[in-house]
Amino acid sequence: MTVNEFAKAIHENAVAHGWYDTPVDFPEVAVMVHAEISEAVEEWREGNPLVYGTCALAAEGCKFFGVCDRVGQPEGEGVDGPCKPEGVAVELCDAVMRIFDYLAYSGVDIEAVLEAKYAYNTGRPYRHGGKKL
Repeated sequence: MTVNEFAKAIHENAVAHGWYDTPVDFPEVAVMVHAEISEAVEEWREGNPLVYGTCALAAEGCKFFGVCDRVGQPEGEGVDGPCKPEGVAVELCDAVMRIFDYLAYSGVDIEAVLEAKYAYNTGRPYRHGGKKL
């Protein structure tokens, strides 16, 4: 799947789950991306791993094993499927998916923009801008 195809699938899922029942403006998206980044910082502050979680249905190919409040609970006892993946990496991926969702909604060719920006960045001077952060 290409980046643009993935972004389109993310956007279609967001539409199917009601996130576009009303028009979406960029400031709303920016706040949601910021919220995901803040959640990643909180995961880091709590000392959690980059990715953690476990599954009720490990035999079906779940990739997340380790810490989860559902360990040992069979489906049907407050568990309605695999455990939700958590951690710094997961929250950062949430931010990327929110960005991809908005760019797909806006009709942006994400691959072309990524390639152009990367090409531009490769020609920038070492630690360009001179800023501390």
